[in-house]
Parts: sequence; structure tokens; C-alpha cells
Amino acid sequence: MAFFSRIRHALYQSPAPSSAFQSQFALGRFYSTLTSPKLFVSGLSRQTTDEKLKEAFAPFGKLLEAKVITDRMSGRSKGFGFVSYETIEEAEKAKEGMNAKFLDGWVIFVDPARPREQRPPPQPEPQQSETGFRTNKTVGWCG
Repeated sequence: MAFFSRIRHALYQSPAPSSAFQSQFALGRFYSTLTSPKLFVSGLSRQTTDEKLKEAFAPFGKLLEAKVITDRMSGRSKGFGFVSYETIEEAEKAKEGMNAKFLDGWVIFVDPARPREQRPPPQPEPQQSETGFRTNKTVGWCG
């Protein structure tokens, strides 16, 4: 415990950082880590709709799209969505302003959206035998 208090004391008593260090730090904050104005929002409540998502992210800039991803069968939210802005700067402001905030009672997390990965082509349907049954290619015991 004394060790941490000494470190804290040393940090607070240290001389002010040089202006070159401060200017580099200040410039670093303006460089965006985003490469596109699309954000991935995770941790959404099942009751969050496209309209609620758009309403929450609207104060940070001009929204192009706010989409909650839903299950095809049930129509319920999968708990994540995407938000697209007009510029990367607006997306950066939204990321900083909404990350780890509450929306519909749940803590949401905002990250840069990644490009969609290529899916492998679908496997061809196995051939049926003359008896009409498919052969099981499972190796080993399945009990």
C-alpha cells in the first residue's frame, strides 16, 4: 500500500511535462483510429429497436443508418447492431461518447466495424443411395 502511495506522490510532485510532449499527446488525440464511418454496437438489449438506436446516436452527427440485427426466425434482436455516419470524425465522436454507456438498461460497447468476411461456398448435397437413405460419414461412436 505504501508503495502505491509513493508512486502516486511521485507522479503528482513531478515537474510539468514538456510542451513538446503535451503537443504530441494533443495531436495524437485528433488522429482517428477509425478507417470507415461505420460502427459496431454490441451489448444491446433485446428490446432495442432501430429507432431507439438512431435516437441514441443522433446527437453525435448525421446518421446514414442505424440497424439492429435481428434473428430471421423469431424477429428478436441478436444483441448487436451497426451505425453509419457521414464522416469518420462524427463516428469517432460517437464512439467516444457512447462506449460503455447505458442504453435501454444495458451497457453497450462501440467499436469500429470490420469488413464482412468471405464465407466458404456451400457444400453440395450428399448423393442418395438407391434405397433412398443417406450414408452417415461420422467416424467413431456417437451415442
